Amino acid sequence: MEVGRRISASPRPCSVRRVSANKRPRADGFVNCVKKLQRREICSKRDRAFSTSNALERFRNMRLTDEYDTHDPKGQFLSEFPLLSKRAKIIEIVSAHDIVFALAYSGVCAAFCRETNERLCFMNVSPGEVIRSLFYNKNNDSLITVSVYSSDSFSSLKCRSTRIEYIRRGKPDAGFALFESESLKWPGFVEFDDVNGKVLTYSAQDSIYKVFDLKNYTMLYSISDKHVQEIKISPGIMLLIFNRATSHVPLKILSIEDGTVLKSFNHLLHRNKKVEFIEQFNEKLLVKQESENLQILDVRNTELMEVSKTEFMTPSAFIFLYENQLFLTFRNRTVSVWNFRGERVTSFEDHMLWHPDCNTNNIYITCDQDLIISYCKASSDDHWAEGNAGSINISNILTGKCLAKINSTNHPLEADDCGCSSNCSKQKYSPVRSTVSEALEDITALFYDEERNEIYTGNRHGLVHVWSN
Repeated sequence: MEVGRRISASPRPCSVRRVSANKRPRADGFVNCVKKLQRREICSKRDRAFSTSNALERFRNMRLTDEYDTHDPKGQFLSEFPLLSKRAKIIEIVSAHDIVFALAYSGVCAAFCRETNERLCFMNVSPGEVIRSLFYNKNNDSLITVSVYSSDSFSSLKCRSTRIEYIRRGKPDAGFALFESESLKWPGFVEFDDVNGKVLTYSAQDSIYKVFDLKNYTMLYSISDKHVQEIKISPGIMLLIFNRATSHVPLKILSIEDGTVLKSFNHLLHRNKKVEFIEQFNEKLLVKQESENLQILDVRNTELMEVSKTEFMTPSAFIFLYENQLFLTFRNRTVSVWNFRGERVTSFEDHMLWHPDCNTNNIYITCDQDLIISYCKASSDDHWAEGNAGSINISNILTGKCLAKINSTNHPLEADDCGCSSNCSKQKYSPVRSTVSEALEDITALFYDEERNEIYTGNRHGLVHVWSN
């Protein structure tokens, strides 16, 4: 499970692990990243057989039940918020209690109520505001929006916290600004760490990192060192990666609670070889250089093992499952599960991702870290799959077995055939105009609400679909 999420200040939203302040947008709006996982705490394990059986029941007969639209061309705020005039793909979905938040590529974020199916409000509270990312802070039951503004050429990140109860009342402007003292211009960033309950900011103009308490946003300590190249967060610790020397990279491990240095050491590198990644997972350090083997170092006893470069090729993204002491890799639409002995423990039988760039907006790992829910390409067995429709696949992480699938061929009922009377609330507030096949085309964001047992998907038209049984 990924611990933190970082966001960058670009004029265009992109799903990144770190929110940093890049003034230049990416052409595709996405970067290889790991997301959504930081919002779930590590949970206790359950019996595997029961978990599998329960999963089969949970996802049995999932069907399309509701449809929401983030596009509002005739809305009363159109003159103030010109972003509403154009349709844009959904890039992020977050849910909190009975509210679903959908963020579009244009920077517009809409909030919908699952109880009434009404749109409660837009989270954009001022003209020229482009929301880049969302974070639900369960510590104080609030939504944090991270935005950039046209007034400063979209160059600085601004964070805002709004209580869910105010959003439910349709008052998104009742929130308050966060980290106003920080200058979060490129390459500055803000990272929300739900597992440790911390926020990490980086002010590039003075090269200072600051750690805040996620509960009350109190600053705990700061790190001022111009030689720090990167910071990685794991449960309980932070890894400081310094500018590399010719044959080694200096590293420090700090306590996340107070910044105390727990260990300082140098990791030897191959000369003239690019470092592809350095990742920290508890006591394990993963280092990969270009055209070299993967190195797994135990920082407690300096025990080093290597995995052949032909067996482990550099992935486009990681997801770390701390509870199971495993990690997922994503490469060329495929997902693999590894242990920290460098052994591949799971390959998935039917889980080819739809997006080749590992758009992890379309991936959700459950709280128990036993299931992965993804938007996938239709398998060769789905001969009757319509058009460009993909499927939503639910697979067991430990076995690789596909437990359930939502596609256009096994869908039990069309949305309009729900069997309700003519005054059905679904028809009154949330008419589903899309067919199942249309709803499964071009999915650009996916979220699973574990409390309500509902899957929410967003597509390139700015529509959000609800799948429920």
